[in-house]
Amino acid sequence: MDTPGTISRDEELRHWPADEDRARAVQDRLRPYVQLDEPGPEPGFEGTVVGVDVAYDDARDVVAAAAVALDARTRAVVDEATAVGQVSFPYVPGLLAFREIPTVLAALDRLARTPDLVICDGYGVAHPRRFGLASHLGVLTGLPTIGVAKNPFTFRYDPPGPERGATSPLLDGDEEVGRALRTQTGVKPVFVSVGHRVSLDRACAHTLHLAPDYRIPETTRAADALCRRALAGI
Repeated sequence: MDTPGTISRDEELRHWPADEDRARAVQDRLRPYVQLDEPGPEPGFEGTVVGVDVAYDDARDVVAAAAVALDARTRAVVDEATAVGQVSFPYVPGLLAFREIPTVLAALDRLARTPDLVICDGYGVAHPRRFGLASHLGVLTGLPTIGVAKNPFTFRYDPPGPERGATSPLLDGDEEVGRALRTQTGVKPVFVSVGHRVSLDRACAHTLHLAPDYRIPETTRAADALCRRALAGI
């Protein structure tokens, strides 16, 4: 799924870091490749939006990844794939992508078609080094990506209004790194950030479109269920 003009995904995977210092150096080296000046597809576009998620078996150091493709307009599931791999990187906040991305890429490669947009259960530029899972995955694949997280990580925000669709800035000092988004009235928000090749406005609009009934987008809900089934089946 490499896109012309991007870095070599295969080369990056061959030199995948195994320690914290090298992983942080990779984030610093790849961060300039993040594209923040593209709007990305419009919500409800004709195409596929893919949710990715992982589940772990800590006793066996195994990770199962799922990629579930939805029709971007109707939200109907049109394809799905899983992959299972060994965890080769320790748990370190801010470096979770290095535990997950190789297996996530394997699941994405098993889909019948290339996604038009990828939704990650995690962060994009809302990250201490502005290079979370969604940004890392976007740079390696060249695909538009969005991070939708369940908590604000280390950043601060004022609660958005109580109604569905209300937002407030997710801030690191004075810098807006994402937004708290209320996907359901009276339910706690999710935290949306740009990964790669999507504007923050559209990232929030996509998240809202993909969460018609629940707090979490349907892409993430479907991928979470599938990776847990895959893990249980090995």
